Amino acid sequence: MSRAYAADQSFSAADFTSQTPAGEYDQCTFTGCDFSNADLSNTQFQDCVFRDCNLSLAQLHQTAFRNVQFKQCKLLGLHFEDCNPFLLEMHFEQCSLDLSTFTRVQLKKTVFRACQLEETDFTEANLQEAVFDACNLNRAVFRQTNLEKADFRTALHYSIDPEANRMKGARFSIHGVAGLLEKYGVKLEG
Repeated sequence: MSRAYAADQSFSAADFTSQTPAGEYDQCTFTGCDFSNADLSNTQFQDCVFRDCNLSLAQLHQTAFRNVQFKQCKLLGLHFEDCNPFLLEMHFEQCSLDLSTFTRVQLKKTVFRACQLEETDFTEANLQEAVFDACNLNRAVFRQTNLEKADFRTALHYSIDPEANRMKGARFSIHGVAGLLEKYGVKLEG
């Protein structure tokens, strides 16, 4: 079976749930497409943009996301640690990534802008210099995570144990300090 190849194409409202889109997509735009529960294994996306798409519970075994932007997408329960790590680069804007996992994923300088990241697992991930701009991190897991120089100044509802993560140079707002002291049972009043 031959693999699909698409370059500089736009896909609008396409349903990929019943077909396997395996192949290579270079500089393609996907708008309003449904990839929920799709098998994206061994598919390569390079310089692509996903806008208003649903990729929830898609299988990502060796999926390559190279310089890929996700905008207003639903990405629930994805296992990004299954992706092909070679040149992995993603940017997220106004996306819902609840219950997704990034265990041991290299996410250096990744930008999460206005995203829902509830119960997302970042255990042992490299989030060095990552930006969490106006993101909801309620019950997100940070354990043995590299958060050096990461920016949490406008992030909300996070709980991060400074003793269990690398945090040198990480930036937080004064209002977010409670999320760093939660494990100690300290109550801040102001």
